[in-house]
Amino acid sequence: MFVDHVKIYVKGGDGGNGMVAFRREKYEPMGGPAGGDGGKGADVIFVVDEGLRTLMDFRYQRHFKAPRGEHGMSKSMHGKNAKDMIVKVPPGTTVTDAESGAIIADLTEHGQRAVIAKGGRGGRGNIRFATPANPAPEISEKGEPGYELEVVLELKVLADVGLVGFPSVGKSTLLSVVSAAKPKIGDYHFTTIVPNLGVVDAGDGRSFVMADLPGLIEGAHQGVGLGHQFLRHIERTRVIVHVIDMSGMEGRDPYEDYTTINEELEQYNLRLTERPQIVVANKMDMPEAEMNLAEFKEQIPSDVKVYPISAITRQGLSDLLYAIADLLEETPEFPLYDPEEVEESRHVLYKFEAEKKEEFVIGRDDDGAFTVGGPAIERLFKMTNFSHEESVRRFGRQLRGMGIDDALRERGVENGDTVRIMDYEFEFVD
Repeated sequence: MFVDHVKIYVKGGDGGNGMVAFRREKYEPMGGPAGGDGGKGADVIFVVDEGLRTLMDFRYQRHFKAPRGEHGMSKSMHGKNAKDMIVKVPPGTTVTDAESGAIIADLTEHGQRAVIAKGGRGGRGNIRFATPANPAPEISEKGEPGYELEVVLELKVLADVGLVGFPSVGKSTLLSVVSAAKPKIGDYHFTTIVPNLGVVDAGDGRSFVMADLPGLIEGAHQGVGLGHQFLRHIERTRVIVHVIDMSGMEGRDPYEDYTTINEELEQYNLRLTERPQIVVANKMDMPEAEMNLAEFKEQIPSDVKVYPISAITRQGLSDLLYAIADLLEETPEFPLYDPEEVEESRHVLYKFEAEKKEEFVIGRDDDGAFTVGGPAIERLFKMTNFSHEESVRRFGRQLRGMGIDDALRERGVENGDTVRIMDYEFEFVD
């Protein structure tokens, strides 16, 4: 099965915990703090590898969790930062946030990198909380949780030229004879389920990348047949080569095939109509092909040039390749996404996440206990070391500073009521 659209879960590494440690001096029962900070958690970074062609690997591994940072150590030693997790993706991969649809990255060039999920910062050791009044505090932080999200990976093949047309019109055969690509070729529908790419030498020193894409059928823009798997790949191509079976062997009318394919391209994405198109009349070595071609030319607009070929006998291939190379020289690239739009989308996404972290929600469980939840609360909870009383008191001060005490009072909390935050319960003291 060819996978070019998959949802995965990514999480940056948690920061290492800070440490509570004390120096013991020769002439003093206890010296100053010596607990070091934890190391930063690893980022999850996507890197383009031109050797990859599909997203098949993500079918078997859909969870990517980066390692956490090293914990802080005694003698004020800082824990090591974790090594970033590198995830390789094929060129042409678009990464979007599954929840909001925001574009996180459009990865097209070999070696291109994008940080998808950031690791959390390391927790501070007690060396960071020392004051003249309390030179050796029993307080430290746990590491910050890494950023986590679900993303959708979508592969759109990178090629200069895309071959379009109904199944079995000879696209795979054409690619095999003009390049070193070896697509599987058979006498049945939907031979091609994986886009095949080949480098084509035009014969005059010019070359280009051609993609034999899965065949279209009517309704493809709605996902019928191979539908979107085909159409998403053609979005990156600069020139469309429309291959038509002029022999009529399959019982189809060449002109109806021509109009149906173009309607599918237009219905899927109007921008596809901006691509220049070359029409290829294939299988001209077959009986009735000449007659069908004459009728076809009478039905299409007069400015549409048709290149008659036979991929099997190689008839007309030189003229076709020269025409494609000429058209590529005068055709600009069609970027799918403006880099500024991608950056703005990322900014909106991460700004939204940052704002969401400041929210909290007050609720009530069936047993009557009040509940406090939300990203900000969970982050504070996970970073608090409850084994030390000073850390617990600091946690309480942070909750009051966020306005949670007042919010609980508004919901009717009374002195002695149980308040639950994740797995932690405490009595409310007014």
